[in-house]
Amino acid sequence: MLFSSKFIESSGNRILNICDIDLIDKIIKDGKVEIKISSDYYNEDTIDEIEAEHLLQKCTSANMVGEKTISLSLKLGIGSEKGIRRIDGVPFLIIFKM
Repeated sequence: MLFSSKFIESSGNRILNICDIDLIDKIIKDGKVEIKISSDYYNEDTIDEIEAEHLLQKCTSANMVGEKTISLSLKLGIGSEKGIRRIDGVPFLIIFKM
């Protein structure tokens, strides 16, 4: 399983933008909400599941999109079903670790 990711380290923060690879450059809509899952934002690297697990555990915050990505996050105990929002059926989850 492959994921698209962008990992940013700045001022002690480790921010992970990660999504299912098949969602890159797709536009999803729900009413007035329209979101482009941009390669500029999510696709610095293509990573496998092992690397995705490592980055999810290492990050201080994460912006996640897609069934596979969020399923992996929940399996690791990162995030909660309650925090998931769906737009056009695509799940989104943002987490901040305290």
